[in-house]
Amino acid sequence: MADPVRLGEADAGELLTLQRAAFVTEAQAHGDPGLPPLRETLGELVAVLHDPDVCTWGVRDGGRLVASVRIRVRGETAEVGRLVVAPDRQGQGLGSELMRVAEDRLPPGVRVLRLFTGERSAAPLRLYTRLGYVETARTPEGDYHLVHLEKRIP
Repeated sequence: MADPVRLGEADAGELLTLQRAAFVTEAQAHGDPGLPPLRETLGELVAVLHDPDVCTWGVRDGGRLVASVRIRVRGETAEVGRLVVAPDRQGQGLGSELMRVAEDRLPPGVRVLRLFTGERSAAPLRLYTRLGYVETARTPEGDYHLVHLEKRIP
């Protein structure tokens, strides 16, 4: 895997395209075409990329953005969001490696990582469990539940 780079405003259009492509299968699995990653606008994404509390990492292959993840730091807690891998590159370890690198690059003082995904997201749930995340709660969302997970950093 190429070394992940920090993404910025210039990457917003490509990142939005990648995000939408990657979340279509999640929307289908949950019967919910209105998932937030599919509704996010370019302007909203640009605002996130400007947020000083958010680090957005991406992996490029031959110039093409193939994976990305966001981490929002709030004191000792980091919220992981929008882990996306291009559909034609899923299952090749990009998500796992990107998560490891993003975790390694957290600011000092972060003690807990939190994230959530849909209960029908089998592959992401396996990935997060493999990476040491533990389920902490489930909350209803339409006709499915969101699975909340966290990982403590020693």
